[in-house]
Amino acid sequence: MNLPLELKYTKDHEWIKIDGNTATIGITEFAQGELGDIVYVDVDTLDDTVEEGEVFGSVEAVKTVSDLFMPLTGEVIEFNEALEDEPELVNSDPYGKGWMIKVEMSDTTQINNLLDAAAYKELIQG
Repeated sequence: MNLPLELKYTKDHEWIKIDGNTATIGITEFAQGELGDIVYVDVDTLDDTVEEGEVFGSVEAVKTVSDLFMPLTGEVIEFNEALEDEPELVNSDPYGKGWMIKVEMSDTTQINNLLDAAAYKELIQG
């Protein structure tokens, strides 16, 4: 299982890459594997401020739809438009081309609430 050490993680299986005051967010390799083939990514919160823990979008796989939860409060400033034509990028490259949104963080202290790779690995392995 690929868990990049430089990323932060949530109990809801999102990953977060922090770059200054901007956070890039996607779902983990574990999450995409559990969901199966992803056929659609829906994010309708572009330009909205979304609170930590609120739903910012959803992922539709062949058999299920799963909500996406905001790991940090902030304004959604960018959606990965490549996912409109190629939602399968979330399956093939979840930590790279399969990223979902970029957020301008409102409260960087919330980073302290996120899991590191070791804690996330422990979570998913039980």
